[in-house]
Amino acid sequence: MTDRADTAELGKVNVRGYIDTYYGFDFNQPATSDRPYAVSSPRHNEMNINLAYIDLKYQNSKVRARFIPGVGTYVNSNYAAENGTLKNIIEANVGLKLFAHKDIWIDAGVMGSPFTNETAISKDHLMYTRSFAPEYVPYYLSGIRLTYPFSQKLNGYFYIINGWQQITDVNNPLSVATQLEWKVSNNLLINWDTYVGDEFSAKEPNYGMRYFSDVYAIYNPSTKWKFTACAYAGIQQRRDTILQKENHATWWQANIIGQYNITPNSSLAARIEYFEDTKGIVIKPITNATGFNSWSAGACLNVKVTNNALFRVEGKHFFSNRKMYIDRNLYSSNNSSLLITNITVWF
Repeated sequence: MTDRADTAELGKVNVRGYIDTYYGFDFNQPATSDRPYAVSSPRHNEMNINLAYIDLKYQNSKVRARFIPGVGTYVNSNYAAENGTLKNIIEANVGLKLFAHKDIWIDAGVMGSPFTNETAISKDHLMYTRSFAPEYVPYYLSGIRLTYPFSQKLNGYFYIINGWQQITDVNNPLSVATQLEWKVSNNLLINWDTYVGDEFSAKEPNYGMRYFSDVYAIYNPSTKWKFTACAYAGIQQRRDTILQKENHATWWQANIIGQYNITPNSSLAARIEYFEDTKGIVIKPITNATGFNSWSAGACLNVKVTNNALFRVEGKHFFSNRKMYIDRNLYSSNNSSLLITNITVWF
């Protein structure tokens, strides 16, 4: 019986909550109301919850644990490949401190991903919507993580994981990932991540090794300005079953976001980005095009209602030299536009 478990050693327990609501209007008006190529806030012309969760954290001098169950349209889109109740795990992990006088930890379970300058938590970012960049890398990882502080300014992380955003492993080989986080100064952080893993699966039987690396920076030069930029590239090995030989495909992206504080409680942010995956490795086109490529540009008004609430309005336009989108008349199109508003509260 679970109620016969020993009482936990005393430590610090924190309970927090988060609710991210939105309304988005896609001017191409998708027939199914699912906005193409979007994981975060992906629904068209309806009020909905992107992500709501309870965050439970426990820590004492030797042990830490975190459990974040979540719901929302982000969860529906991003966890579609997981089974049963695993679909609702944002994070669930436990950690042990390896040495009494060194801040070296090993954590195991489902953890947030280190990749790119944006996460699923919209309140932490300069704009409400996500770039293409985080939507097409893992938002979460399942496995173990070693945390090692090289110095006060440089932290290293080493992961052994089940694969590219997988709680349930789909093949036998495990994958590895690394993260170097360099706090250059109080105003500048530079991060470098890597991933190496075998992507063979029943769904992708021709896939082999995947190699991926991203670099991002977060720069806050003054109380008025904030900037972040990210670039990454990936290589996917594939087996050509017709020619019986190995080949590889690449994809890459780059984005930059800037924010200007108009008043202490309001700011205006803007983004420009480009994503190219002409072999369709991580983005499958919704049209008859082979592979994907697209620019996007957008602007977002952020209003801090209170210290724990944000109101946002964002406009975003996508455009490509090829027909990547489908318009309201169901014809292939070169562009798409989005207007979206949001209220986020955390407590």
